[in-house]
Amino acid sequence: MRFSLFLLCLLFPTLLFAQGGVITGTVARMDTKTPLGKASVFLSNSSFGTITNDDGSFTLNRLRPGQYDLIVTMLGFEDYSQTILVGKDALKLKIELMPKVTQLHEVVITTPANWKRNYAMFVKEFLGESADARKCTIENPHDIMLIYHKAKKMLEAYSDGFIVIENRALGYKVKLLLKRFSCDDINNIISWEGRILYEELPAKARQKTAWLQRRREIYYGSSMHFFRSLRLGTLNDEGFQMMQLFRTPNPKRPPAELIQKNIDRFTYFNRDSLNYWTNMYNLPKYDDSLNRQLMPEAAVLHKTDRPGIYAVVFRDCLYVVYTKKRENMYFRDIYRPLDMPNYETSVITLYKPYALFDMNGVVVSSQSTLFEGSWSKNKVAELLPVDYVPDAGKEEIN
Repeated sequence: MRFSLFLLCLLFPTLLFAQGGVITGTVARMDTKTPLGKASVFLSNSSFGTITNDDGSFTLNRLRPGQYDLIVTMLGFEDYSQTILVGKDALKLKIELMPKVTQLHEVVITTPANWKRNYAMFVKEFLGESADARKCTIENPHDIMLIYHKAKKMLEAYSDGFIVIENRALGYKVKLLLKRFSCDDINNIISWEGRILYEELPAKARQKTAWLQRRREIYYGSSMHFFRSLRLGTLNDEGFQMMQLFRTPNPKRPPAELIQKNIDRFTYFNRDSLNYWTNMYNLPKYDDSLNRQLMPEAAVLHKTDRPGIYAVVFRDCLYVVYTKKRENMYFRDIYRPLDMPNYETSVITLYKPYALFDMNGVVVSSQSTLFEGSWSKNKVAELLPVDYVPDAGKEEIN
């Protein structure tokens, strides 16, 4: 089984600093200044959301500190996005929505059979194939626009409105505005950008207890857990180890595009050539060497001039081991010394000189990081709200 690299991109507009656990405001049309009722207002990738009243007013309260994208969306209007940093003081906003101008997308003619194939590929790569994914249902699949580029072996997807997913593995109804999804089958890279609102599913106490337990299992050892621990200086106590991984491309392995082109070329004839190119595919992508001296938090963590925002900077790749869980999957491109225990291991590669993350442990600099290894296993079926805190919901099941 192949495991794809996972690149998670969050939309990152201009930052507005607000020290507040409460946000209030109004939403109106930009052209006529008329109040807009029943507009969706939410903090992206969190469980904080509401609907505007008939007079356009709204309130979001009991907010966990951290950076969020505040999103306002309504049928017939352009989405509104503003990045805020929640602290202890209230914030009052006056929001105006612009009427939507019809956008022309690529026209794709597809048959029902092709749509079914593309949708199956999307579900596999977006939700995943785990036990959690099998408990997820997309309620409006035909609202997802799917485009498959055969020559590039790439699937693209987007949605104009909310994709609604019932996640009965974690107990959430997930409402997702999917701005961009791509699955590059040649380089095994999945990337997507979106805005999510999480809502708790109703259930009896026993079911809620099971959901809370599964959320805890996913959280511990996750990238969110790692970045929160890095900020607090508690990596060792939480079970994380950081090392530096030096990577160079394997000179014996041809480019991925050339390998895939020749595998396709020789699939139905010339078995010897097919075997040769299959062996090329199976060669390691990199020549890796690991500096096993543990790195302290100060070696990679830096403060920024923006309150609540932190930067990570490192050379080559960051090798992260979580010593409280054993890995049960094999990742062909993850280097592991023979004498190292089989702990969960992830590799972080920076696409930019640094990556920014907030107090909630969420990377907020768009397209800056690539996660490989254990962190690439979890897909949308295992995503938690950015405001998730272990055990915070225990009192709600009684």
